[in-house]
Amino acid sequence: MNEGVEWAAHVCVLLHWLDEGGLTPVPASRLAESYDLPAAYLGKQVQALARAGITESLPGRGGGIRLARPASRITLMDVVAAIEGGTDAFACTEIRQRGMNAGNPRTEYTKPCGIAHAMRSAELAWRRELATTSIADLAAATPTRTADAARRHFSTA
Repeated sequence: MNEGVEWAAHVCVLLHWLDEGGLTPVPASRLAESYDLPAAYLGKQVQALARAGITESLPGRGGGIRLARPASRITLMDVVAAIEGGTDAFACTEIRQRGMNAGNPRTEYTKPCGIAHAMRSAELAWRRELATTSIADLAAATPTRTADAARRHFSTA
């Protein structure tokens, strides 16, 4: 998983806090500056969030980025899927059918191997867990002083 997932999740939590404080929308450049991140790269993450319907961009003076729906309805899995796409983390290439096993009849390989099965089960458990964790949950688990500091930072523009 690339660092864009971490960045996007933090941005979503930050946007939630700012929205609670009446401080959204926020220019993407300010979001990048607040975490000392490259604006162009963070912009790509924010665009991916927008394509997924997680954030929206408001044009013009006073415009910027804000969450497109309540933080309680945005899951960490939504963020991961927006940034990483929907592809599986593990791709079985069926090496068991090559090399020393190349001569075995194909009928021996009608079911996924134990490794592919275990990896898929683990990924499904991981995805289910991320799908039960909302941006609001993440924000609530963060010390109040962190949210307050973020609001102070953005209110002094």
